[in-house]
Amino acid sequence: MPPSTMMPGLNSTYFLDTNIVLYAYGTDAGKKASALALLAANPMISTQVINECSHVMRRKLRWPPRQVAAELDILLELVQLHTIHIQHIRSAWQLAGRYGFSHYDSLIIASALAIGCNHLYSEDLQHDQLIADQLRIINPFL
Repeated sequence: MPPSTMMPGLNSTYFLDTNIVLYAYGTDAGKKASALALLAANPMISTQVINECSHVMRRKLRWPPRQVAAELDILLELVQLHTIHIQHIRSAWQLAGRYGFSHYDSLIIASALAIGCNHLYSEDLQHDQLIADQLRIINPFL
């Protein structure tokens, strides 16, 4: 399902959490289709997402480094990549204190906020939660 039908008014500034990206490589047909549709619309991701995907592909999927590199190179052609800097890490510390998120979830949120995204697609966070009056969490599988 394309992002515009999943969230009315969705613009091109949305961010994907690692779990959504990884479903594009999974075996659950429904979740895979949703993840691929979200990836097809040129979403934002961060360097954290690339690193977490690489880790899961190596550890859980047991892919060799060459396969991980090849797949993630393809992924990088589909997304807009945001590099994490120290100011995003500092923002993540503040978000963790305010909302109680883990550090890594806070860093995803801080990255999405820094880019100016309005939506963060994630299966791991509270669906429909609004962060900093700007970023709405969307679970695309509900």
